[in-house]
Amino acid sequence: MTVEQVWRTEAPHVLAALTRRYGDFGDCEDAVQEALLAAAAQWPREGMPHDPRAWLITVAQRRLIDQVRSESARRRREERYAADALDGAAPVGVDDSLEVLLLCAHPALTKASQVALILRAASGLTTAQIAAGFLVPEATMAARITRAKKTLAGAGSRFPAPAADLSARVGAVRHALALLHTEGHVRSSGEELSDAGFSGEAIRLARSLWRAVPADPENAGLLALLLLTHARGPARTDAHGDLVPLEAQDRSRWRRDLIAEGVAILEAVLPVGPVGEFQLQAAIAAVHDEAASWAATDWPQIAELYRMLDLVAPGEAVTIGRAVAVARTEGPAAGLALLDPLAGSRNHRVAATRGHLLAELGRTAQARVALEQAARTTPSIPEQRYLNRLLHEMA
Repeated sequence: MTVEQVWRTEAPHVLAALTRRYGDFGDCEDAVQEALLAAAAQWPREGMPHDPRAWLITVAQRRLIDQVRSESARRRREERYAADALDGAAPVGVDDSLEVLLLCAHPALTKASQVALILRAASGLTTAQIAAGFLVPEATMAARITRAKKTLAGAGSRFPAPAADLSARVGAVRHALALLHTEGHVRSSGEELSDAGFSGEAIRLARSLWRAVPADPENAGLLALLLLTHARGPARTDAHGDLVPLEAQDRSRWRRDLIAEGVAILEAVLPVGPVGEFQLQAAIAAVHDEAASWAATDWPQIAELYRMLDLVAPGEAVTIGRAVAVARTEGPAAGLALLDPLAGSRNHRVAATRGHLLAELGRTAQARVALEQAARTTPSIPEQRYLNRLLHEMA
């Protein structure tokens, strides 16, 4: 396991241990970040410790105590902190990561701030990666996270989250886990197309959320969606690490075990209660995964599911998916028309989809402009290579 993977795995547990003991989420999160910086400097030089979690907890606790000592207004708390010995700490439970997520989903925060803070504190995503997921500048996201931490401290949030607030907090957790999986499925930047660490952690936490709140059908819908999407992972890149689009993927490489599990979860939950956005997204993924080929896909059903999803949870990603499905059922011109309201979007996937549909209509010059824009604006190197390859083939 690499140092970065250890950080991602252990950081939520370290944060949970400190917050449970000391209470102040903001101070504890800062201490954890300092401990990670110390590990980045020390571990490559001296080697990874035998118990990375204990090492990080110890260093973070020292940073926290040092901070308290430097603030005279916190003298009493310093004495209590210093009196607590790490050796007497209770074992960190397997659901610590989930408890941190629920703590971040405090009702005093806006939904967007809840999701942003969850991703920053418990997922290992950088502020830049979170900003990419929200389609906002990094500075905007940094300010949002800072405000969220201050609001959380002012609200007197303590660990663990009250059981009475559980149902009100799970929605933000679902959206955060979906964004975390998306970042693993298609990295917002860098040389690699995907990151199995992010995707795997999102699936693990989605399982924990489903077990913790099984009565909410959207929790099952989220888990089914992540499993059905993750199942295509082995076929999404070629031997050179280049992107392989869905229509060209070797479906024999898809994970049939994950598909079977996702479909079973979805079939069990759909008749139970109201159908929400994650169940609809999972249903779309299931139709794709169960199709023998791109041509054999039930596009009318997918178009209808996207229409329903657009009513429940409208957004750019939904519009893009609906445009593709409508293009397959009614022709590329109909799909292109759905993208018109997004003409001013900075999302490179809007431009890429427009380029594909314009090319199908034979409007090559306009298609090239759109694809060039997409290639120029995407921060993902594999996506850039794929789009540039399309442009080369068109030339």
